[in-house]
Amino acid sequence: MNNVYFKHANEMVHLKDFRGAIAEYSKAIEIDPKHKDAYNNRGFAKSDLLDFSGAVADYTMAIEIDPKYAEAYNNRGLAKMKLDQKDSGCLDLKKARELGYEDAYEAIKKYCK
Repeated sequence: MNNVYFKHANEMVHLKDFRGAIAEYSKAIEIDPKHKDAYNNRGFAKSDLLDFSGAVADYTMAIEIDPKYAEAYNNRGLAKMKLDQKDSGCLDLKKARELGYEDAYEAIKKYCK
């Protein structure tokens, strides 16, 4: 999908303009409400601004669009850890690992003993 807002938002994240990126990801989602990567990346930007509840909501939308989106499970698990939702966060991290997201292994070792 060629979505100029999504591309611009990714550039803004690279420049650490997370608020601007969130606005651009939101525009990308308006154009394509099923843009799972826009939800995932917007959640990541929200996490960088310490809006972990907002991030969880975005990751959840990405997972609803694609129930096998391993990176979104991983990211949601990490955001849940920041919200002290350890049990639920560990379930998400383990699901990410089960779906093949290798980076989840380190988070599982760190948070899910």
